[in-house]
Amino acid sequence: MNAVITLIAAPAAPFDEDAALAARAALEALGAETARPDWLAPGTACDVAFNRLVPEQAEAAARQALGDLPVDIVAQPLEGRRKRLLIADMESTIIHQEMLDELGDYVGMKERIAAITARAMNGEIDFRDALRERVALLKGLPAGVLDEVWERARLMPGARSLVATMKANGAYCVLVSGGFRCFTARVRDWVGFDEDQGNDLEVADGTLTGRPVEPILDRDSKLQALVRFAAAQRVPMAGTLAVGDGANDLPMLLAAGLGIAFRAKPAVAAEARARVDHGDLTALLYAQGYRAGDIAES
Repeated sequence: MNAVITLIAAPAAPFDEDAALAARAALEALGAETARPDWLAPGTACDVAFNRLVPEQAEAAARQALGDLPVDIVAQPLEGRRKRLLIADMESTIIHQEMLDELGDYVGMKERIAAITARAMNGEIDFRDALRERVALLKGLPAGVLDEVWERARLMPGARSLVATMKANGAYCVLVSGGFRCFTARVRDWVGFDEDQGNDLEVADGTLTGRPVEPILDRDSKLQALVRFAAAQRVPMAGTLAVGDGANDLPMLLAAGLGIAFRAKPAVAAEARARVDHGDLTALLYAQGYRAGDIAES
């Protein structure tokens, strides 16, 4: 077998052997040769290895067979399935929050800032312009508020398990965010990333000036980070994994060996080659063939 399709359940919504067999039958109906379902975690994740079908066809067939069942489907070649470099977005990916939106609470503009964020993340407006516009609304805010808003941050389920498991198996893990380093540095330490990159807020006399420090890390910067870290770690592009949810993540998702749109904005989910809509971040481990017993506890 030269390819595999992985079925991954939503948390607290397990699926059974019948669903796995339905996906297998859908592949066979298109002429594929398949192996029996191999359960990576009972009721949660299973592999179906196959030949004689391209991954995109296999995914489409399985999605049609499973209908509305809340199961994520990732199809890919078997060779090189475990990745040696992880590049992850932060906001709405590793943590639940968009921290600029939370900062907007302190100036009574959370809804206005969140609306700009949503448009930028769906690719409707330029990310750099959107960042400058949102930061301008924070002018005069005391810098100490950054520490206060940090207390709102909550990890996405599976975040620490994802990073700990990949690092235990020799991968290098980097957080690359269009958000701010006052938050990325804390998330790096909280989750265990090897490095972090992000933007900086300009501060003068203890208050925010309403300007980000240029140059702004954007979609092109994220792609460049993927390429740069892959070269530094001597990892071929096929050996990389990227994950994110917004339009500024899409170039790196498309360039990575496995790029996963995680609970992504519609425009991103539509273009990404793989997506996780239902599972938590451990879905990225199952997609790499890790079994439940291999996964580090979060």
